[in-house]
Amino acid sequence: MDADDLELFSRSVRHALLEHEGAAIDGALNDLGWAEALEEEPQTATQVLFELLGRESATSSSLDLVLSRAGGLTSPMGSFVLPPIGSTELPGDADGATILVRGLVRAHQEPAKVTVCFQAGSRVLAGYLATEHLTFRAVHGLDPTLGLMEVEGSAPMTKLIIDVEEPWWTSIVAAGSLAVSHELLGASRAMLELARTHALERVQFGQSISNFQAVRHRLAEAYLAIESAEALVIAAWEDGSAFSASMAKAFTGRQARVAAAHCQQVLAGMGFTAEHPYHHFLRRVVVLEQLFGGSSTLTTSLGAELLASRSLPALFPL
Repeated sequence: MDADDLELFSRSVRHALLEHEGAAIDGALNDLGWAEALEEEPQTATQVLFELLGRESATSSSLDLVLSRAGGLTSPMGSFVLPPIGSTELPGDADGATILVRGLVRAHQEPAKVTVCFQAGSRVLAGYLATEHLTFRAVHGLDPTLGLMEVEGSAPMTKLIIDVEEPWWTSIVAAGSLAVSHELLGASRAMLELARTHALERVQFGQSISNFQAVRHRLAEAYLAIESAEALVIAAWEDGSAFSASMAKAFTGRQARVAAAHCQQVLAGMGFTAEHPYHHFLRRVVVLEQLFGGSSTLTTSLGAELLASRSLPALFPL
């Protein structure tokens, strides 16, 4: 996709997010051909859509397509069950012919079927489950607009779709981690833009507060946090390993929180009001930081992996 095509694609995706809400966004993206773009250029399609989802505080079920593609599935049937909040563990476990499910789905309403990956002895399998035996609960916490639902219970498998080894689940987690990292970057950029605009418009002591060195330092620190996180996410795409994707997710989540803190300081009291849009992005950052593992959890597991392997990953080229 050349520069002109990329610009047109980005504008079209943004228009779809701004002109539609809820499930209508999925339909608009489908008409736009985003799924086809994901197959042809997964990095570009993921980066464009998920950063815009973060910037516009919108939501869609496109993550299901990202995870299905990473798992080699033609298309998801219903919603893809994500790991529980703060975890990267498999959301399902086999108990005879019944699958025990505990995880999350990102959906606008209760799906009729779900795609779930589960442990069966030493194997990792995936299958379709009808949901009449499962319990769904909308997550209303910090960001109810994100469209997360907790799902748990036990259900018989409708159809086995894949029987694979453990690295398969790792590749799905890696794809989800990169997608969520881009969404975190988009939300972080939106917060920075709100803080920058406020600094230019707010007047104290007869001048714009953007002239104050302390305010400029806060904005610069937020900008540095976002740009450094983006650099690692792009490097993780180029490296292609699950280890790099986990590093990118851990670092991006942490840097998004850093950027949020600096932007809050610039916005001061305005950032605490319900009338100002800042809180929408802060809420989203806090929740997204925990999807596919929080920063502290991922850092601990990555460190344990390095100690166990007694080797360091290759350095990214500078």
